[in-house]
Formats: sequence, C-alpha cells, structure tokens
Amino acid sequence: MAMMTTTTTFFHPLLPANTCKSGAVSSSFVSVPRSSSLQFRSLVSDSTSICGRSKFTGKNRRVSVTVSAAATNEPLTVLVTGAGGRTGQIVYKKLKERSDQFVARGLVRTKESKEKINGEDEVFIGDIRDPAAIAPAVEGIDALVILTSAVPQMKPGFDPSKGGRPEFFFEDGAYPEQVDWIGQKNQIDAAKAAGVKQIVLVGSMGGTNINHPLNSIGNANILVWKRKAEQYLADSGIPYTIIRAGGLQDKEGGIRELLVGKDDELLETETRTIARADVAEVCVQALQLEEAKFKALDLASKPEGTGTPTKDFKALFAQVTTKF
Repeated sequence: MAMMTTTTTFFHPLLPANTCKSGAVSSSFVSVPRSSSLQFRSLVSDSTSICGRSKFTGKNRRVSVTVSAAATNEPLTVLVTGAGGRTGQIVYKKLKERSDQFVARGLVRTKESKEKINGEDEVFIGDIRDPAAIAPAVEGIDALVILTSAVPQMKPGFDPSKGGRPEFFFEDGAYPEQVDWIGQKNQIDAAKAAGVKQIVLVGSMGGTNINHPLNSIGNANILVWKRKAEQYLADSGIPYTIIRAGGLQDKEGGIRELLVGKDDELLETETRTIARADVAEVCVQALQLEEAKFKALDLASKPEGTGTPTKDFKALFAQVTTKF
C-alpha cells in the first residue's frame, strides 16, 4: 500500500516558536480535510510531529502538522448498460465477482432482464433513448461500460430447409439510429454531467467499410451509427476506451491469445472472431489500466490451442497507439 504525507496548518497557543513536538497530539487541535482516496491514521501517534514555523499572531502561533497517510484504493462504482445482453451479463458478473475492486451496477430494458441477472436495487430499468431514464443509474458512478446495441429480428416465415438466407428487420423505434447513436449519445451526455471518470464502449469491427454486410441488415447502416457514437465519445473529453470486437462467439474465455489492431486490418486475416467472455475481460481490465485510456482498438483472438493465452493486459493495451 502506498504511503502519502499531508501537511495541515493550524494555530496553537502554547507551542514555542521554532520547536517541534513529537508524540501524542490531540486530534481536537487539528482539522484535516477528508478525502475519499485517503484514510488518515489517528493523529494520536508516536510518529506524528508538530512544528512551530512562523511568527506569533496575537497569542496564537501557526504550526504545521505532517501526517503520514496510507492511500487506499476504494472500489470503483461501475455501471454496465445493456447488462441483460449476452456480453453485458458477463461483464456485470465479472464486476460482481471482484467486489474488492468494483461496485457493480446495471441498466436493463425490462423487468425480465433484471430478473435474468438476479438484479436487485443495483440494477436499474430504463430506456436509453430517454435521457431522464438514464440519470438515476449514472448518479455517483465512477465509470460506465456501454454494451447497448440495436438487435435485428428475423422476419417470420423463413424455412431453412428451403435454402436461402433469412431476412432481418428492426422494430419501429429500435433502429440503430435510435439505439446506437441517440441512445449511446444520451448515455455519454448523462455520464459527463455526472462527472464520470471513464467510459468503455464496445462496438464492432467493420466501421471503415460503408458496404460492410452488417450495414445492409434492415438497410439500417448499423455500423455507421455505431461509428458516429464512437466519434462523439472520443470528442467528449472523457477518458475512454473504444473496443471494436470481431465476430462474437459464446465460448469459454481466458484460453486464447488476444489480438489488437486498427482500421479493420484484422478483418483481412483469418483471426476475425473473439469469445464474448474475452471481450468482457478486456472491458474490466480497461477500467484498471492507464494504458487503456484515450484509445480505440479492434479486438480478436487466435484460435484456441495456438499462441499463448493473454494474461498481461497492460502489455496488450500498450500495443495500441490509435485514439480513434
């Protein structure tokens, strides 16, 4: 645990000039500002010293008290939006499991989603398209992890036995423009107003290509709107980490070598997928490492059984040089 030293000044009527007194000191003589990041030792301490260092002011003398203090790492309060989604659930669970490091909150769309993740008072129900619904969830948080996304629905009547591909659509009011742009913008604005210190935003690779197949789903240009929200975050002034994940897989995490890239270069390789659990772990690690801030990265992994499973996330983020 790191040690810190702080000095406060007060007026003491009895202490002679230019002398020091070591030993027990009554805390009633001193007013030390409280700090959320410092936990001060009792002033009644053999290591505490008071030194008179200035001229009399009437009958009082100004003296300084130097107090050693231990820096404590209080848990970060982190809100996960989209906590009911397949990746969001994993992030929320990881934060809950590391209660010595994080106080987890969640934001979901429905009561059913809240029940699915066994949410209690720390899980809020709200619509990210409504700024007023977001405000209670972000109040008092340190960091925000955005995992919300528009989700296409398959058109009814598709018969896989007949071949062909299914068609998809977005429900009214749940198009990428409303969810991935306006909804994410609302979250960023609410977080900024609440004084949030960091935002981790999970998006998708492919945004550099306007003709990417994902943009054709429902003719809704989902990657275009995701990219617009990412740019808005990068311009917000809030420390951020933008994670553009490859094809998401429901597989075990922590057993593959992770790869970072930029500008969709990984899409030109054979390593274009990643387990949701690995994306979730990168989100959690980004909350703890300075190397992750003000960076945007593409994320994929080598196939299981090749390479060395990634354990050093500081080194992983250090590879990233792109801000957008």
